[in-house]
Amino acid sequence: MTYAATLQQRIDETGSALCVGIDPRPDLHDSVAAIESFCEKVIGETAEFAAVFKPNIAYFEALGVEGYAMMDRLIGKMKQSGVPIVLDAKRGDIGTTQEHYAKGYFENWDVDAVTLSPYMGFDSVEPFLQYPGKGVYLLGVTSNAGAADLETHDLADGRKVFELVGDMAGRAADSPAGEGSIGLVLGLTNVSDDVLARMPDVPLLIPGLGAQGGDLETLRGANRSAPSVINVSRGILYADDHLTFTEKAKDYANRIASIA
Repeated sequence: MTYAATLQQRIDETGSALCVGIDPRPDLHDSVAAIESFCEKVIGETAEFAAVFKPNIAYFEALGVEGYAMMDRLIGKMKQSGVPIVLDAKRGDIGTTQEHYAKGYFENWDVDAVTLSPYMGFDSVEPFLQYPGKGVYLLGVTSNAGAADLETHDLADGRKVFELVGDMAGRAADSPAGEGSIGLVLGLTNVSDDVLARMPDVPLLIPGLGAQGGDLETLRGANRSAPSVINVSRGILYADDHLTFTEKAKDYANRIASIA
């Protein structure tokens, strides 16, 4: 089964396209142990409404060796919940280095998908396509203002830089991972009809809802067949403290479903 098929199955089972971002803020907790307990609580209370979990590796790397050990344990908890895992790593390097990143993420941690920076070319993506059933999300149009510096910059032929990234999706068909294994990141804060029209019909990972202020209405009527998920991190982890994580996840899942 391809990654896209696994993702679609999960969305169908839960009725939810919510991606729960696991981005713990070390400055908001008293200790490393408190961070781990917090993340375990988020995972346990949101799993019912999560199409995927998306731990951002940076927040764990900042804690050093303890952070990596914590990530290992938390990935085990996520896997026990049955929710697919997208590791938000945004790696981009030469092929041999990428081979080792891929081994670490797909073999050691056995996550379902990884975010990658594609700007060193397709050969920097290929090592991740040697794993049947696994997926990658390439940075297409991200949610930051700086996306205009490169990703949405005009090319001489009238296309945009991110369309070159989109072209890479079609090149996965002959790989062990197969068609549907390459998706794109599309920041909700930078969605427009023009951007959507230029995006290939591949799985999308859509950050920017919640604290970043992205508008779900920009996705209404997109009429895409590939499964997409919409990420919420701070809006679940650190907002509306009077609500439980379950209540916040359910609310976001329902809001996302309303625009389908």
